Amino acid sequence: MKVSTYTPDYTGPLAIVYENLKELASHLDPEQQARAEALADKFDEQWLELQSGANTTWVYKVNSSLDTDARAEKMRQAGNALCLNANALFTDRVAILGHHVPSVAEGAALGNYQFLSYFSDQHKRRNSLVQLFVEADHEATVQAQAVAVMGTVFARDLVNTPVIDLTATDLANEAKAAGKRHGFSVEILEKKQIESLKMGGLLAVNYGSTEPPVFIIMEHKPAGATNEKPIVLAGKGVVYDTGGLSLKPTNYMDDMKSDMGGAAAVLGTISAVAEANLPLHVIGLVPATDNRPGGNAVTPGDVITISDGTTVEVMNTDAEGRLILSDALVYAKRYNPELVIDLATLTGAAARAIGHYAIVGMGNAGAETMSTLQASGLATHERVVEFPFWDEYKELLKSPIADMKNIGGAEAGAITAGKFLEHFTDYPYIHLDIAGPAFLKKRIGYRVEGGTGVGVRLLFDFLSKKSA
Repeated sequence: MKVSTYTPDYTGPLAIVYENLKELASHLDPEQQARAEALADKFDEQWLELQSGANTTWVYKVNSSLDTDARAEKMRQAGNALCLNANALFTDRVAILGHHVPSVAEGAALGNYQFLSYFSDQHKRRNSLVQLFVEADHEATVQAQAVAVMGTVFARDLVNTPVIDLTATDLANEAKAAGKRHGFSVEILEKKQIESLKMGGLLAVNYGSTEPPVFIIMEHKPAGATNEKPIVLAGKGVVYDTGGLSLKPTNYMDDMKSDMGGAAAVLGTISAVAEANLPLHVIGLVPATDNRPGGNAVTPGDVITISDGTTVEVMNTDAEGRLILSDALVYAKRYNPELVIDLATLTGAAARAIGHYAIVGMGNAGAETMSTLQASGLATHERVVEFPFWDEYKELLKSPIADMKNIGGAEAGAITAGKFLEHFTDYPYIHLDIAGPAFLKKRIGYRVEGGTGVGVRLLFDFLSKKSA
């Protein structure tokens, strides 16, 4: 969405966020001011329409009792409501004035998202709102946060695209195109290179597919980066998950184009980091394949070997994300990283535990790093709930015939998945399970139906603060 500077000669709808009614006087005529004063108490924390038509004016009273993060989220939700109001008027613009303008603008931009690629009548369905006007004092902040919105929109588009148009190779091509747009380097490892690296997890999941796997390496390395060791982001890139021979029921398979939500978040984050040119060395790793029950598919009971030599008894082929990520985590060792964060739509256990409202996080990177990440979660409302990561959970992954098995049984499924992945690390590590919030059946405010792009704004905020 385009952002422009508000000037006194602006014509079009106005949205004014105020704390005190007296602040409205310079924008409203006496009749509107009187109406605002009469109805203010009835429209607390919602938009009050004072004038309809082409020059509609809405006003919104801020709840000053909220803490900073809660207020910012409230204003993002107000921005979402504003974009719905503006589109209902078929207007192409709205000016946002007063308090908390960046948060309102962010919510409007996120809420205005549409995925229309497969409609034959796109022009009829497209939202009318395309431009926000803000006062000069806010423009730089709004433009800066628009980078994270851009990355989120990119991630949403990737998640929403069906596998017929987004194979692993297509995802690699999207990464290359993003690298050209935003200025980061991209290397694609093809199947022969993956075989030479003995990435047994990625290869095993790919056995049943007619499409080759890829391993995507993205790097933003600016001159003068503030970190001596890189931060590595790894994203699960299962572009479609049938469950393999451990086949999912039909109603669980319908939305499995979304099983590359972690990969999408990494692509979106790297794009935003490079576009903003954050002074931080960041690497993105995405192992990508689909998971299908083909004639050569890996079978329950098979033993595979990960690229570090670890043998894994595959007890369930629908626990495939951890297999492909294990090779990515092994690959990350070559960078001697400061920190590795992986993102994956990994377990139904995580989604059942906390629903669509937060990300499950766990790891060994230390309390300070986790606390900083959680603070970014509160700031962006992509909240991170820390689960325990005790070593006792590793006992559930013991196999009688191999070094490990790929599932730990019915209990603590989200945690045992994380402990499985930790086995392949020798660096500070955080695991983020985004299975709950990555894809929605129904809109929740500015988190629209379908792919949400969760993780991009969280990580961009975290990395921005790391680079400051």
